[in-house]
Amino acid sequence: MARRNGRMKNQLPDLYYEGYMEKRSFKDKTSRKLWTCLCGKTLFFFNDKRDEDYVEKLDLCGLVSVTDDSSPDPNLDAARFNVQMTKGNIKFTASNAESRELWKGYIHSVAKMEVPLTLNLLPGQVHILRETVQKEKERLTNPEPNQSPPAAVKLEMPACYYEVPYLEAELLLEREASKGNLLLRPGKQKGSFAITTRQDLEGPMFRHYRVLPKPEGGFYIAVDKPVHFDSLHDVVAYMVEKTDGSLIPLNIEAHYDKNISFIASDNENGERTQRALLPPEHPIRVTGKVRNDEPEPVENPPATDKKEEKASVTDGCSSGETRPVPEPRKLPPCPAPRTFAPTQPAAKPAFPTNAPEKPTTVSNPEMEKQILPAALSELKLRLGQKSKLRV
Repeated sequence: MARRNGRMKNQLPDLYYEGYMEKRSFKDKTSRKLWTCLCGKTLFFFNDKRDEDYVEKLDLCGLVSVTDDSSPDPNLDAARFNVQMTKGNIKFTASNAESRELWKGYIHSVAKMEVPLTLNLLPGQVHILRETVQKEKERLTNPEPNQSPPAAVKLEMPACYYEVPYLEAELLLEREASKGNLLLRPGKQKGSFAITTRQDLEGPMFRHYRVLPKPEGGFYIAVDKPVHFDSLHDVVAYMVEKTDGSLIPLNIEAHYDKNISFIASDNENGERTQRALLPPEHPIRVTGKVRNDEPEPVENPPATDKKEEKASVTDGCSSGETRPVPEPRKLPPCPAPRTFAPTQPAAKPAFPTNAPEKPTTVSNPEMEKQILPAALSELKLRLGQKSKLRV
């Protein structure tokens, strides 16, 4: 069974030990297996380990003794022990013998503020119990803000507890007379409380009772014959039971309206009436407003001819007059850019080539008239010489 320090459930005191145990008191006919948590000086019982709301609790302020159960039992593995309280005896059954010894040690340590020496525990377990006693002493002597010893324990206050002073308690019971006539409130002394009651006998009658803490733990009603209790819940239960239900704890539940209503006034006759706001059939969608001077966007605009008429635009003044759009002014054509011949000679190749240069020829018609007849006559002469040689 794992031990988890500092685990909190529903604002309960610090957790010291937890695990499954079977519980049976003089009121229970059968044993019940419950998840048990030792938080401060109180045992809280849950139906399941994962539950957040406890079903029972046992305040250990009235502890008398913790002893083994010596009654004969055919189940030899049963690890039973008895917790003797001032109001009766409660029987527990742990999962095994080691768990039983730890439960006995934790219960005795936090209730009596001392580690028992008669238990069969290991040195390390005894050291943990001593640390638990020291933590419990610090928790009681060093209360949290807005708390004072010995009420520093994070007690779950009764449902009829209200943070109101003396006079406001009477006004609250007077205003909420149909919901109860008893409430618990803070007292004038540090760590004390008070009970305020209201009953009708030829008119409203208010009574106030002081509830003071005890040094060893618990509370008592400060009357001629003080009545002692283990917790504030027992104080409230005692007031209800001993008065045969004449006193009912005040329980104010929050009220929420189910319809939206408002006060409307009529301008003609000035009457004011309450009206109900009916829910809309469809969900309301908030959209932006379109300005009148801005045209709505068109998904597919119609095609226009190249030769359009002169367009007109609206000035933005209230008259809505239009003015023609001037045609664009035509500019003279730009002159063609001038070209300049390169002044630098063409670059020569870096390496000479073996290819012969082409002769440059100059074409002159007069020279051609003189050269061509001489060339023809010379050609005819050579042809005649060749023909004679062949003969």
